[in-house]
Amino acid sequence: MTVMDSALKTRDNAKTRAPRKRRLGSPVMIACQIALGVAILAFWQIGASTGFLDPFFFSDPVSVATRIYDWFTSGSIYTHLIATGQATLLSFVIGAVLGLLFGTLLGRVHFLERLFDPYIKMFNAMPRLLLAPIFLLWFGLGIGSKIALGVTLVFFLVFFNTLEAMKGVSRPLIDNSRMLGASEWQLLKTVYLPSALGLIFSSLHSSIGFAIIGVVTGEYMGAFRGIGYVIAQSQGTFDTTGVFAGMVTLMVFVLVIEFFIGKAERRLLAWRSVGRN
Repeated sequence: MTVMDSALKTRDNAKTRAPRKRRLGSPVMIACQIALGVAILAFWQIGASTGFLDPFFFSDPVSVATRIYDWFTSGSIYTHLIATGQATLLSFVIGAVLGLLFGTLLGRVHFLERLFDPYIKMFNAMPRLLLAPIFLLWFGLGIGSKIALGVTLVFFLVFFNTLEAMKGVSRPLIDNSRMLGASEWQLLKTVYLPSALGLIFSSLHSSIGFAIIGVVTGEYMGAFRGIGYVIAQSQGTFDTTGVFAGMVTLMVFVLVIEFFIGKAERRLLAWRSVGRN
């Protein structure tokens, strides 16, 4: 057997072992994640039961789970969940679209980037959560103030990631495409966006959390419904169980949205995995 044959055989064996390694690794990681979560919940429950953690301040997992179960079985949570979901989805979509459009535009037109640079930095340095009272004055206690606050949080995250992604596209690739006669629209569609999708989707994963923060903060400060409103009402009555139940509901809500974003990312970026094989 020659050295070349040995190398080819080693490569083929690695290819056959890699899928099995991935298949074995995924269940093990999931089991470790579940075990970690169970350990944290067990510590919380035991600490609350033994008095190590004061139930008045920390509640306990059983009480929180019971409260969530009561909310869903009675149907009282659905109105609040729908309100938060609508505001989150709208703020996420509006902020992401605006961030994508402006990031693409300023990433392609250097003059506009330099023109708006000081103003963008100035507004980005402003703590956006401080805008919540202003939005409440402008848009009232309805959904508009929550969407506005969520958009301000999502926009800058998507904008800066899109801007950097556009500026980081390979210059030789752009020049070669232009030499082949590609128009500006073709460059955007076939060069810029495919190259930037990875960084853009990474910002979308983070921005959904920021959208939740903006919406819930707005609901917490003033609203008629929503998960933030439920948490505020629970806090006002010193109901720690209600506060934790609202937080857990939000966590699950974010995980569900993250799941669908991940599926969309894998579908749109499937060509990358094909290219690596």
